[in-house]
Amino acid sequence: MPRVTSAPPALEARHVVQRYGAATILHGVSLAVAPGEVVAVSGPSGSGKSTLLHLLGGLDAPTEGEVWWAGERVDTLGTQTRSQRRAGRLGLVFQHHYLLEDLTLLQNVQVPGMLAGVPDEGRAQLLLDRVGLGPRGGDFPGVLSGGERQRVALARALAVRPAAVLADEPTGSLDRAGAERVAELLLTLAREDGAGVLLVTHDERLAARADRTLHLLDGQLEEDGTR
Repeated sequence: MPRVTSAPPALEARHVVQRYGAATILHGVSLAVAPGEVVAVSGPSGSGKSTLLHLLGGLDAPTEGEVWWAGERVDTLGTQTRSQRRAGRLGLVFQHHYLLEDLTLLQNVQVPGMLAGVPDEGRAQLLLDRVGLGPRGGDFPGVLSGGERQRVALARALAVRPAAVLADEPTGSLDRAGAERVAELLLTLAREDGAGVLLVTHDERLAARADRTLHLLDGQLEEDGTR
């Protein structure tokens, strides 16, 4: 369960609308993820899940509404400033890893810290240890399995102790055993750091481990229940 705290939400959307031409993808979506809370978002393909994640991650700006990270409004910031803020405050985990093939595993985990101006090799090594890949920090991504690559991506997402972690189908390309291991690591490590977690997932087992589940349909969010 999320920690009881007076801190602002780790991640928040306020009445977010997103239009592309004549099509409205999101219709006034609002949500807040508290520090230490895990929220899952489910919904059919084309319902706007990826659009919502991109807006919350500052990869795009909404047509209307506001996006806040740890008490700071960020949708009004310029692209470069928003990118700098993202490097220091958010962790991103995608289905397809996006590791840099010409960097070692240890270097890949350090990338967010370098972008944020706070490189920390010790933290990167600690996270590799926690995901079971500590002795392989000098390896390159090309020798890893899909599950191992996702574990490195998870370590990278947590490298700067982010206020929030956004995960887009983080177990979608893994077999059941690999998915369960990545899910356990993601939730354990994020909660240890007090990071809010927003999961976009079709994996019912992963969604069931969240504190809350939201369903996105036709660009609107509905609460499925609280655990």
